[in-house]
Amino acid sequence: MAISLFDPWRSKLCTCPRKYSLNPYTGCSHSCVYCYITSYIPRGFEARLKKNLLKQVKRDIAKLDPRIPVTISNSSDPYQPLERDYRQTRACLKLLKDFNFGVEIITKGDLVVRDADLLAEMRAAVAMTITTLDEGIAARLEPFAPPPERRLRTLQSLAERGIPVACRIDPIIPGINDDLSALVKELADIGVAHVTSSTFKPRPDSWRRFSKAFPESAVNLKELYFEKGERIQNSYYLPREVRFKLMQRVRDACDKHGITFATCREGFRLNTARSCDGTHLLRSSHPDDA
Repeated sequence: MAISLFDPWRSKLCTCPRKYSLNPYTGCSHSCVYCYITSYIPRGFEARLKKNLLKQVKRDIAKLDPRIPVTISNSSDPYQPLERDYRQTRACLKLLKDFNFGVEIITKGDLVVRDADLLAEMRAAVAMTITTLDEGIAARLEPFAPPPERRLRTLQSLAERGIPVACRIDPIIPGINDDLSALVKELADIGVAHVTSSTFKPRPDSWRRFSKAFPESAVNLKELYFEKGERIQNSYYLPREVRFKLMQRVRDACDKHGITFATCREGFRLNTARSCDGTHLLRSSHPDDA
C-alpha cells in the first residue's frame, strides 16, 4: 500500500489522532542531522522515486475512509528538490482532492507554495518545520533544507491564501536552539495558528551526526542523554524534568502570542489544541464532525 494508517512504532507516548500516512518519495535529501529515518530506511538521505506510486495511490484511496485525514509526509519531505521535476506530490494531491480527503502537508520545502492553488481548494493545512531563526545553526542542523527565512515567508504566503498553517518546532536541543521566543513571535505575526514541539530524541546514527556537527555540545549533552536520561524503544530521551521545562517554555511563548500548542511524544499534559499534530486545522466536510 502507498497509503497506510499512521502508527509510529506503536509508541505509548504518541497522541496523534487516527490518520493515514503517505510518502511520495523514499528517502530525503535534506540530510538533517537529527533525522531518524536513517535508522530504518536504507540510504535514507538518498531521495528516489517510488515505482508505480500513482497507481497504488489510486487503488488505495478507493478503499479508504475520506473522513480520516492523510499526512504527507512522515518519512521524507514531499517538497524536496526531486518534486520540482517529478511532481509526484502534486499528482497525489489531485487524486486526494477528487475523493475529498483532508490533507496535512509536513515539510521544510518552500516549493509547497507552488501548489497553493490546489491546497486552497482542499481540506488542507501545511505544517512547516522551523527549528531556529539562526541561519548558521540551521545550516548545520539541516544542511540541504531551505533557510528559515524562506520557510517563514512560505508560511506567510500560504496563510495569505487562506490555507491554515502550523509550525513544527522540532526538535529542540538544549544549548543549540532552545531560545525560541523570537521565533514564536514571528510565527504569530505571519498568521501561524498552531505549534507542535518536541525535544531531540537521538538514535545511534543521528547522535553520531550530531556529535560531528556540534562536537562541543555533544560532549556537554552526552551525560544528560545517556546517563541521566532514559531509553524509550530505540530513542534516547533527556531527563523528564529537562524536557518538561523546554516544552513549558515553548507553551508559555505560544500562550503569550495566542497560538495553540502541543507536544510530540513527550508524555506531558501541556497541549492547548484539539490535536497534537495540527490536523484540527482541517475544515470538515461532514457536519457531524464539526
